[in-house]
Amino acid sequence: MDKQTVAKVANLARLHTSEEDNERLAGELSAIFDWIEQLNEIDTENVEPMTSAIPHDGHWRKDEVSDGGIQDKVLENAPEDAEGFFVVPKVIE
Repeated sequence: MDKQTVAKVANLARLHTSEEDNERLAGELSAIFDWIEQLNEIDTENVEPMTSAIPHDGHWRKDEVSDGGIQDKVLENAPEDAEGFFVVPKVIE
């Protein structure tokens, strides 16, 4: 990729780049495109698609409503609490 192409793409993306930036970006983008070409050379014919790099069985936990069981620990952070709730100043008259 040459710096004129970088300048055109930057203009289309409404980015302001200097001549020095265009020259540097041309080298970086060329390296990225070379790497993509290397990836295109890999034979992936017998590779199954995957949704995650980490194997998992796909089971979800049961959806249960709870209060978390840590009300006391949460209320320790409150400057003031009453009857298990945060006390806040009244904001609506």
